[in-house]
Amino acid sequence: MAEAILEPDLPIVDPHHHLWDRRNYATPAAPEHPFMTAIADARRYLLDELLADTGSGHNVIATVFVECGAFYKADGPVELRVVGETEFVNGVAAMGASGMYGDSRPCAGIVSRADLLLGDGVKAVLEAHIRAGGGRFRGIRNSASFEDDKDVLGPLNRVEAGLYLSDQFRSGFKHLAPLNLSFDAWLLEPQLPDVIDLARAFEGTTIVLDHVGTPLGRASYTGKLAERFPIWRDNIKELAKSPNVNVKLGGLAMAFCNFPSFLADPRAPSEQLAKEWGPYIETCIEAFGADRCMFESNFPVDMGSCDYPTLWNAFKHIAKGASAAEKTALFSGTATKVYRLELP
Repeated sequence: MAEAILEPDLPIVDPHHHLWDRRNYATPAAPEHPFMTAIADARRYLLDELLADTGSGHNVIATVFVECGAFYKADGPVELRVVGETEFVNGVAAMGASGMYGDSRPCAGIVSRADLLLGDGVKAVLEAHIRAGGGRFRGIRNSASFEDDKDVLGPLNRVEAGLYLSDQFRSGFKHLAPLNLSFDAWLLEPQLPDVIDLARAFEGTTIVLDHVGTPLGRASYTGKLAERFPIWRDNIKELAKSPNVNVKLGGLAMAFCNFPSFLADPRAPSEQLAKEWGPYIETCIEAFGADRCMFESNFPVDMGSCDYPTLWNAFKHIAKGASAAEKTALFSGTATKVYRLELP
């Protein structure tokens, strides 16, 4: 039975979702990994599926797309093929901006990918994204997620340790701020010192920490969430000292965290999700302040634990004691500010 929607009139800007069509994707190296199980029913997540979610009861007025390797160009210079993702998403955004699908503005902001290991060569890629983005391109994400235990990430083992500390990476990173572009950082809880160092080295670049830093509770970290919580908390407090950093509150429904609600049958209600996720989200709000925090859906990835309306109900349970101004920041204001969204 579907839950009643809490605070249905509260405006929401969802600052983190993906779009993809995986019908022709090759079988991943680790198809049995729970990450793949969680998204097995989302081989296609395009405008129709997004609108079905954003229109399922909560007042989602706009969204921000975040890179996921979708619709890269099939040819041309290798480093520029990523621009195909921005071209595609800008077309989706233009469809939404027509008003034909309602008042919501899907993909009002676009975060794509550029390989910062290109160093100075990345500037041309960033400029190509800007041209392709129709005024909506806001920044890039390069994942640094790494763990010696390869079963933690499974099919998402893609980079070596220490990406954000690399001189070559930073020679590309320096090009973001002059182009007024932000950086979304995804890495795992034990790696938080790397983004702390990056933020201090580039005080003029806006950085967004994705998924509260991704606490780990699977593979060699199974049963260690409580043990590692103080380590995570101390690093979050240290990161919050850098005023150029903001944090996305979400991603806790993923396989890597492995809360009891993940792949539960029957699915956990929003009250349980709020109880599991609350300590992490509340710690971030306390450390960063509401005006540097934004709730995110991370859909369709987070569908492994809940559906879209239940996820936002869980966030509203967590934020029930917040003031009206704090709720505005958490649910729409911070995302609008950080991604410089132009909304009707």
